Amino acid sequence: MSDNEAQVAERPTRRGAGVGRVLVAVYAILAIAATGRSVFQIIDRFGEAPVAFTLSAFSGVVYIVATIALGARLRRLAWITISIELAGVLIVGSLSLLAPAVLGLHSIDPFGRDSTVWSAFGAGYLLIPLVLPVLGLLYLRRSGPVAVAASGDDAAADPVAKL
Repeated sequence: MSDNEAQVAERPTRRGAGVGRVLVAVYAILAIAATGRSVFQIIDRFGEAPVAFTLSAFSGVVYIVATIALGARLRRLAWITISIELAGVLIVGSLSLLAPAVLGLHSIDPFGRDSTVWSAFGAGYLLIPLVLPVLGLLYLRRSGPVAVAASGDDAAADPVAKL
């Protein structure tokens, strides 16, 4: 074992350090926000926009599962949920702007009474719902076993450190 390999072996790896930790934190915040909002909308005014509010609850579940998957390093589950999230925000975002009535929305106002997390591509949430899955998928791609093995440097011991 070379000196370099010995140093890497002695270095403690910090689970979820750096970019990964920030990503999990943002997912957790969005999970709480989306779930809380959808629960309130469903309890308070489900009859006004049942499709939109059901999709809002679904987005909350997706964010919860993505948070758990990223935090526990369940890569396959993270890939699936973040891909579903990206498809959801693109589909719901497009429908909310082009055909809001399909979702039961009365307006395209992202801050409106019947808007959801994914309405207008998440404009009511500073477009974080649109950007977050892209960042999540890039993180998964860059921190994957293939990317780590191919790097061949000290960062291979801690994939998050090289981001």
